[in-house]
Amino acid sequence: MILESNKVVVDGSIKSVFDFLSDTNNILHLLPQDKISDWKSDNLSCSFKVQGGIIISFLQDRVEEPTRIYLKSGEKVPFKFTLTLFLEEQEDKTGGYLKFDGDVNYFLKMMVEGPLKHLFNTMAENLKAHYEN
Repeated sequence: MILESNKVVVDGSIKSVFDFLSDTNNILHLLPQDKISDWKSDNLSCSFKVQGGIIISFLQDRVEEPTRIYLKSGEKVPFKFTLTLFLEEQEDKTGGYLKFDGDVNYFLKMMVEGPLKHLFNTMAENLKAHYEN
C-alpha cells in the first residue's frame, strides 16, 4: 500500500527543515497530540501509541541531505513499512510531503488506509504550522 500526504510549502530554508526533520525527537511536533500517548524518542528513532492501542515506531534508515529522509518500521509494529520525507527547495521556502509504503494485506488495508492518510496529512500540515510560529 502506498500513500502520499498532501504537499505543503514551509516558510523555512531547506537546510533548517531538513535539520529539524532529521532529528526524530522532532516528529512529536508533527503528530496529533490528542491521538497519541507513550511517546519515546532519541535522535534516530521514536515510538508512540495511537488511539486503539497500536504502537508505531520509526527508525531512521538513511538520509540524502538535504532532500530525503528515510524512516523504516521498528519493533512491535503490526506490519513493515517505510516512510520517506521528501523536501524540495522553492526559493526561500521548502516544499515537502511524506510517502508511506507498507506491506499491508487487503483486510488490514481496509482498516488503516483512511487513518494513516489522515495522520500523514496532519503531519505535513503540522510541519507547515511549526514554521509559521
